[in-house]
Amino acid sequence: MSHEISRRDLMKLLAAGTGGFVLGPWTFMSASSVEAQDAALPGTFPREQTFIARILTGRVGTPDNFNQWVGWKWQDRGMQNLADEPLWSVDFATGDIINGVAAGDPTYSEDFTSLTIPLREGVAWSDGEPFSAADVVYTVETLMAFEGFNAHTFFVDNVESVSALDDYTVEFQLKQANSRFHTTFLDRWGCTRIFPKHIFEQQEDPTLFTFNPYVGCGPYKLHSFDPQGSWTAWEKREDWDKSPTGIMYGEPQPQFIIYQYFADEGAQILAQLTHQLDVAELSADGLKALLAQASTSRAYQPTFPFVVNNDPAITGITFNTARAPFDNVDIRWALLLAIDIVEYTSIAVDSSGTLSPVHIPHLGPYPRDYIAPMQDWLSEFTIDVGDGETFAPYDSEAPQRVADLARSRGYIFPDDDEFRAKSFGLGWYKFAPDMAEKLLVKNGYSRDGDGNWLTPDGERWKVVFLTPNVLSNHGARNAAAAVQQWKKFGIDAEMFVTESQADLAAVGDFDVSGDWPAYEPWGAGPDMYRTLDRWNSSYVKPVGDRTQGHVGRWSSPEMDDIIARLRETDPFDTEAVIAIGTEGLKEAVKNMPGIPTYGYIGFVGWDETYWTNWPGSENAYNQPYTHWPNFKYTTPFLQSTGGS
Repeated sequence: MSHEISRRDLMKLLAAGTGGFVLGPWTFMSASSVEAQDAALPGTFPREQTFIARILTGRVGTPDNFNQWVGWKWQDRGMQNLADEPLWSVDFATGDIINGVAAGDPTYSEDFTSLTIPLREGVAWSDGEPFSAADVVYTVETLMAFEGFNAHTFFVDNVESVSALDDYTVEFQLKQANSRFHTTFLDRWGCTRIFPKHIFEQQEDPTLFTFNPYVGCGPYKLHSFDPQGSWTAWEKREDWDKSPTGIMYGEPQPQFIIYQYFADEGAQILAQLTHQLDVAELSADGLKALLAQASTSRAYQPTFPFVVNNDPAITGITFNTARAPFDNVDIRWALLLAIDIVEYTSIAVDSSGTLSPVHIPHLGPYPRDYIAPMQDWLSEFTIDVGDGETFAPYDSEAPQRVADLARSRGYIFPDDDEFRAKSFGLGWYKFAPDMAEKLLVKNGYSRDGDGNWLTPDGERWKVVFLTPNVLSNHGARNAAAAVQQWKKFGIDAEMFVTESQADLAAVGDFDVSGDWPAYEPWGAGPDMYRTLDRWNSSYVKPVGDRTQGHVGRWSSPEMDDIIARLRETDPFDTEAVIAIGTEGLKEAVKNMPGIPTYGYIGFVGWDETYWTNWPGSENAYNQPYTHWPNFKYTTPFLQSTGGS
C-alpha cells in the first residue's frame, strides 16, 4: 500500500522537533524545491530506494546557499559526500589516495617550484557540461582575484600562474618551493574544490553567489531541501557513469539519499528503531541503547569496544590564544593539569577513547612513527611552575587507569599490553591540581574563601566553552567533560551551545571551543604538513576576521621555521618527514595551544533493514562514515534488501 505525507503533516513533525522527514513505509511529498522554496514540489521517495543519513554538523543555517568557497557551509549535507568530486581523496580505512577528477599523481619540478596535474577524461558536471582543465584554471584564478574566498590567501601566497596545457593537463608555477602544494586539492573532510566555470563566470561577484542549485561532478544531483535547514535530498544522476565514482566503481545503488537533521540522539535512535534512519551516529550510551533494542542494527565492530577507531582526527580542547588569559601558556597548562583524564573520558565516551598526549591521534601509523618514539622526550619534558620549581607532567600510567575503570564498569577485553595500547593509548598527562594552582598563583590568580578562582583583578574567573548544538558530537562531549573538571577545580565554567559555533570560532569570538585542538593529519603516510601548516603565522587574522589557519590563532617563530623546512622536504622522504614532523609536535606540546584528549571514535549504528554490505571492521573496503567526502565511493557497494 502506498501513502503520502502531506505538507501540513510534515510541518507539524518539523515543529515537534523530529528534524524532518519520517519515512517509515511512506512515499511522500517534498516540502520545498530548488526553484521555489515555499512551494511544494511533488516527488516521491520510495523507502526501498532511499538511503537516509544524518547531517553531522546539525541544522543547516543557510539552506539556500551552497557556495562552500565562502565562509562555513554545511558540506556534509551531501555537497562533499555525494555531489562533489575533488582531484583526490584520502581513504583512511585503506590508506589509499583515490583519484577523483585527477587521473593520477602530480609531477613536480626538481626544486618544487612547478607542477603538472593530469585530469580524468570523460567526466561531466551534473548539468551535462564537460569537466576540463579550464574549470581548474578558472577556479584558481578566481580564488586569487576575490578576497572573500576562504582559500584566497593560500593561492595568492603560492601561485605565480596557472594554465591549461591541454584540455586535461594543468600546470602551476609557484612563487616559492612547496612540495605539498597539491594537497590543497586532496580531500580529507575539506579541500579546495573546483568551480564549474560555465556557471560561476556569469557572476559579477562570485563571493555573493548562492550557487543554488548545486552542480558538481559527483554521482548525485540536488533534488530539494527544507527551507528551515532540516534536510537535503539528492537524486542519482541519469548520467552517473560520467562521474568519477561511476567510472571507477559502477552504479550507485540508492536512487535517493536524504541527509536529515535530528535534534538529539534520542531522535536518531527512535528513527532507526522504526527503520527511518539507515545510519545513526551516537554517543557511547546511545549506541548501547540502540544495540540493546534493535535486532536489525549492527555496530562497526561486532564486539567491544564496538566503535569506529581508525579515524585520523584528534579531539579535545582549543584555546583562543588571541584572547587573554588564553594567550598565556601557563594558563593553558594549568587548565590541562586540572583535568583527571580517567574521569574525563568516562564522562565523554564511557572510557572508550584512545588517549594521545600529542596533537595527532593514536591511530594508523602515528603510534609507530611519532608517539612511541616520543615517549622518552615526553617523560623528560618539564614546565616551569614558579619559584624555580619545575614539574614533569607526562603520565605513562594514565591508559592503565582508564582501562581499569572500563573493566570495573563490566567491559570484558584482553588484559595485555598490545590491546591496552591500541584501545587506550601509551600515555597522557598527570592530574595535578596542586601544580595547576601554582601556575595560576604565579600569574596573579587567587582563591576566595569558598575556593573559587579569582582573576588578577579580583573578579570571579569565568570560562565559557563554545560548542555546537549537536550534543552527541565529540566537540560537545569534550566540552561537557572539561566543564565538569574545571568546575570541580573552582573555575566558573559553563557550556555555550549554539548553532553558530563554527562562525563564532572562525572569527575568534570565544574563550575555549570543542574544535579539534590541531588540524587533522592526512590519515595515510607519516606527513605532518597538513597538521602543522595550520599554525602558520601567515594565516593568522585579527579577531573579528575569519582566520585562514587554526581557529585557536596560535603560532610561533619556531613553528614557522618547522613548517617552512617541511614544505621544502620531499613528502616521500619518510625519514626526513618524520624527523621534522616530530619537531613540530614537540613545539605544540611545549605551547599547548589546545589540549589533545582522545582520538575521534565513532559510535555508528547501521540498520540492515533496507541496505547491507556496510564497510565494517571485518570488511573495511571504505571509510565507514556517511558525512565524509568519500562516502560516495560506498554507494556502489551497498546492497538493497528491497525492504524485505
